Amino acid sequence: MKYDFTTILNREGTGAIAVSKIPFDNAEIKEGFSKIPMWVADMNYATAPSVIEAIQNRLAHPVFGYFDIKDAYSESIIEWQKTRNGVTDIPKEAIDYENGVLGGVSSVLQAFTAPGEAILLHSPAYIGFIGTITNMGRKIVYSPLKKDEQGVWRMDYEDMDKKLKENHIHLAIFCTPHNPCGRVWECEEIEKAMEVYEKNKCLVISDEIWSDLTLEGHKHIPTQSVNEYAHEHTFAFYAPSKTFNLAGLVGSYHIVYNSYLRDRLMEAEKCSHYNSANVLSISALMGAYTKEGAEWVDELREVLTQNVDYAYTYITTHFDGVSVAKAQGTYMLYLDCSGWLKEHPEMTMDDLIRAGIAVGVVWQDGRPFMNPNTIRMNLAVPHALVKEAMDRLDKYVFNAK
Repeated sequence: MKYDFTTILNREGTGAIAVSKIPFDNAEIKEGFSKIPMWVADMNYATAPSVIEAIQNRLAHPVFGYFDIKDAYSESIIEWQKTRNGVTDIPKEAIDYENGVLGGVSSVLQAFTAPGEAILLHSPAYIGFIGTITNMGRKIVYSPLKKDEQGVWRMDYEDMDKKLKENHIHLAIFCTPHNPCGRVWECEEIEKAMEVYEKNKCLVISDEIWSDLTLEGHKHIPTQSVNEYAHEHTFAFYAPSKTFNLAGLVGSYHIVYNSYLRDRLMEAEKCSHYNSANVLSISALMGAYTKEGAEWVDELREVLTQNVDYAYTYITTHFDGVSVAKAQGTYMLYLDCSGWLKEHPEMTMDDLIRAGIAVGVVWQDGRPFMNPNTIRMNLAVPHALVKEAMDRLDKYVFNAK
């Protein structure tokens, strides 16, 4: 490979929460075990060289005062969406900066819903959505995803329709690819979901932050591309942050075609004064959305596919009672440990999470994502660490003597 995804980086002392925090109470790593960060959704790979180069070029000028975003920013996004997703109809005015996807979600909630109003959300659900909706004083109504006979997560369209009607819901959040389940929705699935939303006159927030990280054999379909209703009634949010490991720079963007929806959204954002762009974040996106950046992403997707394949196969063949759907996108696995816990009544879910952390596998409690007995696991680490993590979980946790 042209780019380095094998070096085990030392992130200590950088403030990175992936290595500085243990995300579970009363859990600690035993002496003799190194830390393998497999929880918060950032990657343990260096970002693309084109990103570093773009930031360094901007740093050559020593003034970082107030600035306007140049057309080159939106042009980079338009070209990226064209080459990666086949979208050819994005006007510049449909694009604008967002200071984080969740900030954009907050602004839509403020502009188009009232406190106490219900929002439809699939479960399992990204904890950022749960916190944002709750903090904004809105109510969450969940429509559970269900696994089919092949273990693939599916939407329940009848349940969605029922919940929308019963709760008079007019705004839904749609996660594509889905976090934490890792589903890359097919075009027909998105079309059916949009038919349900249209029938209930429901606006849609489409979080597509994971859109670049589809795994081998899967392709992202932009929600706004599936039909006219989706095109005109969806707030789509994207970012280079997951793709290029830029979360610490902060910076996302929206695509909103409908001028009425767009104007209301941007007025709400002006009122909060939160949405000023970071000059280095702008440079980073333009460095990322280049030919070299695309080459780096394609190699990254190969690495993530290898990691997911290895971990999925290992878990399903070595850890009896642990079920997991094979991720089609993202770099997360969502483990259901219900069967294992049933066979090991001496262990609680808390005990299991702490047992993994004790041997250095710093994984994440999956229950806050609204599914019991679950663990979320980040596989965006060098492959050698994926193998080491599976080995430790085998010897010391799931098959401990």
